[in-house]
Amino acid sequence: MSYDGDGGEAEALLNRYSDMILRIAVHNVGSVPDAEDVAQEVFLKRITVGRTFRSPEHEKAWMIRVTLNLCRDFLKAAHRRNVALDENIPCEEPNGEVLDAVFRLPVDLRNVIYLHYYEGLSIAEIARILHRRENTVSSRLHRAREALRASLTGGFGDE
Repeated sequence: MSYDGDGGEAEALLNRYSDMILRIAVHNVGSVPDAEDVAQEVFLKRITVGRTFRSPEHEKAWMIRVTLNLCRDFLKAAHRRNVALDENIPCEEPNGEVLDAVFRLPVDLRNVIYLHYYEGLSIAEIARILHRRENTVSSRLHRAREALRASLTGGFGDE
């Protein structure tokens, strides 16, 4: 699967990945305008890279990896410029309490939770995307769940 410059292919690419890329970027950079900038860079990189992918899953994994890398680069640059990031992330849940708690997790835990529960990826898929061992991803997922359980009140185990 490679991009050959056809406008229809670009539109199909946007239709296929834009929502996912924007959600991942918003959860990582903290504001919609900055996430839109990151998403635009991701699609520009995809169109200009001239890379062929083995399958749609391989392309999706590449898009997620590039998004996470560009978000990390953005945050490093923002930190160097001493720019405050907006922590108001739009979410689909009515009260947003769980998503807010996810956003407060350290980045390595936040990404595995987000990719697993919000994007529906398996531990093996996340491990391939993040270039980590499955055991590492599994441990991070466990630690993230524990951190969320500790930070949320009124959950199933609360009396």
